[in-house]
Amino acid sequence: MANSITFLGTGTSSGVPLIGCGCPVCLSEDVRDKRLRTSAYLQYEGLRLIIDAGPDYRQQMISAGISNPDAILLTHAHMDHIGGLDDVRSFNYLQRKAFPIYCENAVEEVLRKVFYYAFNEPKYPGAPDFEMHGIKAGVPFSIHGVEILPVRVFHGKMPIIGFRFGSLAYLTDVSHIDEASFELLKGVNLLVVSTVSYKKHHSHFSVSEALEAIEKLAPRQAFITHVSHRVGTYTEFSSQLPEGVFVAFDGLNVEF
Repeated sequence: MANSITFLGTGTSSGVPLIGCGCPVCLSEDVRDKRLRTSAYLQYEGLRLIIDAGPDYRQQMISAGISNPDAILLTHAHMDHIGGLDDVRSFNYLQRKAFPIYCENAVEEVLRKVFYYAFNEPKYPGAPDFEMHGIKAGVPFSIHGVEILPVRVFHGKMPIIGFRFGSLAYLTDVSHIDEASFELLKGVNLLVVSTVSYKKHHSHFSVSEALEAIEKLAPRQAFITHVSHRVGTYTEFSSQLPEGVFVAFDGLNVEF
């Protein structure tokens, strides 16, 4: 089976359409302008991995027909990336075991507060059961013998994690990549990177900054995710991008 990434969600923290907004993007009838919160599904070297589990997690799993993933990897602890973790209960029930979550220690600390009932002893019947695995930026880890590299990037002043899976790198909510991390990302053929606006943003790449990162890494293909309504419709935004750079949309599957 070929390695592939499926974009389960490609929207910013509020999703698209934004509640109550009447702009042309939010009113667009193009299904590619309907964006759930950002998440992805990787089929990589036999593994089935989910990156981030925001408020739309349940809907995304059902829509994509994902029934038996191996683990969830978390980039950081903002609610649009962890808010759906309660629904791990379904996998606990079906698999009859705790479900593996891979994240930094700082993210686990947040999970222990937000989902306190999942960590209490004795466990409340029906609460989600997480099997926690700590990871560190720059230190490869393995799941069933398959190596994954966490890469340090920054979301404003917050240190968060991107992931490299062989020839693919996945970087969301990023506003800065230092030179050491660029070194770890060299040679990727497929790059996923985020942007929310043409204007400079305090915690996300602007469009021009995302394109600069893409140009520096020079992948064969790049896909932009975590998109807001501020960049225009899918058609408009796509027309502004250079060759080899594409706007991701919910449900898109790309082999690598």
